Amino acid sequence: MYFVYVVKNIATNDLYIGYTNNLERRLSEHRKKFPKDVVMYYEAYQFEKDARNREQHLKYYGSAWRALKKRINA
Repeated sequence: MYFVYVVKNIATNDLYIGYTNNLERRLSEHRKKFPKDVVMYYEAYQFEKDARNREQHLKYYGSAWRALKKRINA
């Protein structure tokens, strides 16, 4: 499985979008640098291509990102 995720840094209120094939490992890597990171949202995909496309869509198309932020109340 591949995951697209949104992490929020509680200290700075910043949001980060990424994708990975191991969500637990990736979040532990985030928390080493930023201990106050919290997972706000994630989506699971069977294929890497789909996860990568969704991540790019969220990063580069403002309307998709705004719609997701509205859904997760970020």
